Amino acid sequence: MALEHAILVSLSERSGSGYELARRFEKSIGLFWSASHQQIYRVLKRMVREGWVAADVVAQDGRPDKKVYTVSAPGRAELRRWLAEPSPAAGPQELAVKLRGASFGDAGAVAAEITRHRDAHAAQLELYRRIEKRDFPGPDRLRGRSLHQYLVLRGGIRVEEGQVEWLEEIRAALHADERDDR
Repeated sequence: MALEHAILVSLSERSGSGYELARRFEKSIGLFWSASHQQIYRVLKRMVREGWVAADVVAQDGRPDKKVYTVSAPGRAELRRWLAEPSPAAGPQELAVKLRGASFGDAGAVAAEITRHRDAHAAQLELYRRIEKRDFPGPDRLRGRSLHQYLVLRGGIRVEEGQVEWLEEIRAALHADERDDR
């Protein structure tokens, strides 16, 4: 995922200046996708050139004018395209941004992406558990290198368990939301 997509989601939620956008990133999207003020301003400038966002200059009393950015029609089209596009190796950050932006595109495609990633994490978890059972039948007796290998495997198991649990929570919530919309 590019920073552009996180910015498109944020600006779709609410237009704002570069400073306001950077502050928003620190308090919300920045919890799972970090970007410096300089990165945000650099990307905003490029997005204006590409026509994805428009910048309106707003005069301020006693302060320099500020630019307020809004998502343009081409920017909305790019966001919809990205939301619908499968992400082969999406991490939790990209999935979080896609989920946050789901209402600006094809929410069904985002839900399908969540399911696909849940299935991939479940398969990885199952593999790790098979390795654990096969290679480490008595973990309480492990020492040295074998213990270290086991602990790394346990870390992988815990990460995959967390991912599967989170993605299942999302699936259940989206399914309930879908039922409520009917």
